[in-house]
Amino acid sequence: MPKLNENYLNLKESYLFSEISHRVNSYISTNPDKRVIRLGIGDVTLPIGPAVISQLHEGVNALANAETFKGYGPEQGYAFLREAIVDYYKQNNVIIDADEVFVSDGAKSDTGNITDLFDKDNVILIPDPVYPVYVDTNIMNGRNITYIDANIQNNFLPMPDHSVHADIIYICSPNNPTGAAYNKEQLKEWVDYALENNAVILYDSAYECFITDETLPRSIFAIDGAKKCAIEFCSLSKTAGFTGTRCGYTIVPKDLTFTASNTAQMSLNAMWNRRQTTKFNGVSYIVQKGAAAVFSVEGMAQCKKNIQYYQENARIIAEGLAQKNIRYFGGVNSPYIWFECPNNMDSWDFFDYLLCHAQIVGTPGAGFGKNGQKFFRLTSFGNRENTIEAMERINKLF
Repeated sequence: MPKLNENYLNLKESYLFSEISHRVNSYISTNPDKRVIRLGIGDVTLPIGPAVISQLHEGVNALANAETFKGYGPEQGYAFLREAIVDYYKQNNVIIDADEVFVSDGAKSDTGNITDLFDKDNVILIPDPVYPVYVDTNIMNGRNITYIDANIQNNFLPMPDHSVHADIIYICSPNNPTGAAYNKEQLKEWVDYALENNAVILYDSAYECFITDETLPRSIFAIDGAKKCAIEFCSLSKTAGFTGTRCGYTIVPKDLTFTASNTAQMSLNAMWNRRQTTKFNGVSYIVQKGAAAVFSVEGMAQCKKNIQYYQENARIIAEGLAQKNIRYFGGVNSPYIWFECPNNMDSWDFFDYLLCHAQIVGTPGAGFGKNGQKFFRLTSFGNRENTIEAMERINKLF
């Protein structure tokens, strides 16, 4: 019989959002007359903007003619999209090269797959609470994880402990699930720590489009020295409503080189390129045509309008919690609102209570780590009417 990867035995029985779906479906099956409002999973509800839709159609039409037909494309992404991403970074005063950009089907895939580049014996530093994919993919690979506490005392923005060594560091800012965002000075301390430890920061910037505070960095590469120690992941899922369309990109600087055990110099950019060309056939031409339109003047204006809609939803949720004196984090510079469970309830107990008594679905903080045990996450990605009604229900409940 085959020897299996027994690291899977160390995973929780099911992925967080699979468990949520199971509980919600069970409730609905026994309460078909109840209208459930879902503010749990971070899935968008507004349609993709017309500028992008137009280019998606252009992509489809191209495949209908022999003269414009596209087969296999470059695994790294078409040049027209990579250059559009370079220009987008330039607008935010960050300079990257097109051959440092790798187009993918989303940040979730890349943050999981990037572990292919690293030996199992690295010291992994992950904040708690955290997006479960960071933890689960390292457990699947048999790695040991060192956790750093994110909590009320540090405003869910943990800083490096210089007495602790790490080889690979996960940072998400604006953060999922807490909504907290690092400022430039704080990120500079993390970059300095990584350089001091000869470590790599895996920086998830999937929610950078929600940053409204112009003093906050939208990319880790706005920090001096970051190109020597960081890889950045970004996604069009929330920026442009691509949760179902699937497109993201990863920036792997050419300056990221390390010495192998045989003294050879290894480039993470070259390694990721080799990994992608071996295991990935690229994102479809149709999707990339649409993705490039996201970065056009018209496309960005339409995306910003949708983002502002979700930001208003976040304000409504935050204001409702404040009126009930419930302490919360996020909601500004982030689509997520992270709050303390009322009456000191555990998060899964509060999940069931909120579902059964108010028919609202959120995300229990315990699913993101031990420091989330008494916390809960709501998202601003619902429609306006549901968001308002959800907060009215919560107002009556407490």
